[in-house]
Amino acid sequence: MEDSAVYVSLEFTPNPNTLKYSVNRKLLDKGAANFTKKEDAEKRSPLAFKLLNVAGISGVMIGKDFVTITKTEDGDWDHVHKTASDTIDQHLTAGELVLDVDLSAGISNQNATEIEKQIQKFLDDEIRPAVAMDGGDVTLDRFEDGVVYLYMQGACAGCPSSSMTLKMGIETKLRAAIPEVIEVVQI
Repeated sequence: MEDSAVYVSLEFTPNPNTLKYSVNRKLLDKGAANFTKKEDAEKRSPLAFKLLNVAGISGVMIGKDFVTITKTEDGDWDHVHKTASDTIDQHLTAGELVLDVDLSAGISNQNATEIEKQIQKFLDDEIRPAVAMDGGDVTLDRFEDGVVYLYMQGACAGCPSSSMTLKMGIETKLRAAIPEVIEVVQI
């Protein structure tokens, strides 16, 4: 597939300030890489760095086979979409590096408690694939005193429906699967 032409398709997300670009390339083995600062992107992702230099783009998340773009409040969707789509296409067509390391999102398993490992596995198997379909990602920060602290990224960050996704979806499912979980909080 890598020898075939690059195909970039636009998908709308529940977040009105975020678009998802699906590509016919594997960008990451697993997880996601989220960038909101040019300095971070410059060190770790040539593609995200290029995209964050486009006027009107405030965030880039790279997933397994997609790139999510979040625009600034004053960003022009016509300019952002055309430039982002062209940038992704040209970058991948040239075979340039997407990310300098493959990231495993979430907490390190070597320092994780048994419950954190269970939560991470549940997120990886049940939650993250569904959230990725909408151009987002959810990563575990920590578990403390019955509370799961999560980062919502990509299309999930700032999405009007993210609090419903968090409470009615993720929290309900985690509480049913892992009795020690009392609450889920976004950080």
